[in-house]
Amino acid sequence: MDFILYAVPFFFVLIAVELLADRWRGVSNYRLADAINSISTGVLSTTTGLLTKGVGLLTYAFALDHLALFKLSGDSVWVFAFVLYDFCYYWLHRMGHERNILWAAHSVHHQSEDYNLSTALRQTSTGFLLSWIFYLPMAVLGVPLLVFISVAALNLLYQFWVHTKHIPKLGWFEWFFVTPSNHRAHHAQNALYMDRNYGGVFIIWDRLFGSFQEEDDNEPVIFGVTTPLASWNPLWANVQFYAQLWDDAKRAQSKWDKLRIWFMRTGWRPADVAAKYPMNKPDLSQFRKFEVPLDGRQQIYVALQFCVYIALGSYLMNLERSLPTGALVLGWGAVALGLFTLGVALENRPWTLKLELVRLASNLPLMWLAPLIGLWPASAVGWVGLLSYSLLSGIGLYCCRNRFTRLAS
Repeated sequence: MDFILYAVPFFFVLIAVELLADRWRGVSNYRLADAINSISTGVLSTTTGLLTKGVGLLTYAFALDHLALFKLSGDSVWVFAFVLYDFCYYWLHRMGHERNILWAAHSVHHQSEDYNLSTALRQTSTGFLLSWIFYLPMAVLGVPLLVFISVAALNLLYQFWVHTKHIPKLGWFEWFFVTPSNHRAHHAQNALYMDRNYGGVFIIWDRLFGSFQEEDDNEPVIFGVTTPLASWNPLWANVQFYAQLWDDAKRAQSKWDKLRIWFMRTGWRPADVAAKYPMNKPDLSQFRKFEVPLDGRQQIYVALQFCVYIALGSYLMNLERSLPTGALVLGWGAVALGLFTLGVALENRPWTLKLELVRLASNLPLMWLAPLIGLWPASAVGWVGLLSYSLLSGIGLYCCRNRFTRLAS
């Protein structure tokens, strides 16, 4: 059973509940652009995962067939696997904060300067490259593939609810499990909380291995990363830190430094590069969240367009097993282009209008190509629907054109 697929509607219901709680308590934990950016990275991660999850599954299956020391079975294997998965996740998560190459992937989840349930959906699209290594011990110990997939999904589902500011400390529960309080500390960029609380379900790993930090009422959490993303674009969010490492590697004089920078502790830079290209960390006492002014009409336009890509991402998830690879690639491309364009619109770039026209124009070849490779069946209803959507979007864009142009100039 695909637990994540069935949980998606509940994610959005709970986000709506949290918004109502915000309103009831007279607080504002959501900003439209930040929430769209967080969910966009989640949609991009999910659709990318449709094409890349075979990396982890194939390597796990290979290790299970050729390296397994035991063949585990029975009901008890589920409890064992659930606990063992979280132990492996702890070390993946910890190394994701402590090594440059892994932080490049994981940093996506920490870039939001808000903290709410939409932040939980903010996931990397490149984690598949190395994360599989940390779960090979489960295969060596003989945890069946189906059990591994299931406990991985349950672990991820558990982590959703802890991304909220509305739930206070939970007494004895804090000693054994990851909670909203100790996970808020994990998402902080304050020095007190930096690189702490790595568990997914169980906080006992952090207590055992010295990485636990309680949320301190005297040290309010400031969310985000010390090298701010300063962007609403989900594609740039996924490559920002890779680009920084690449630039430093190119600038380094030593060939050894060019190689080892990728595997050194997070924040390490070659001495010659750091001297010539210093990077000053922000003063948290002067911290201001990244913001780009947009008027109400622009926000409504982007929000409605974003709903289309949530729907397309959900469509790909639901029909993944029946769609050919070419259709999944085309669907991913449409999602990536759309989310990139909406990110540009949220940043109010001078070229927003031109890029948005390109996105809408791309619906014409998509209308012809999608049925041809099996993304959806050829039908007059589909053609009329896509043309109607493009036409209505064009009208909406026309109504917003002066606002984008004025604010961008």
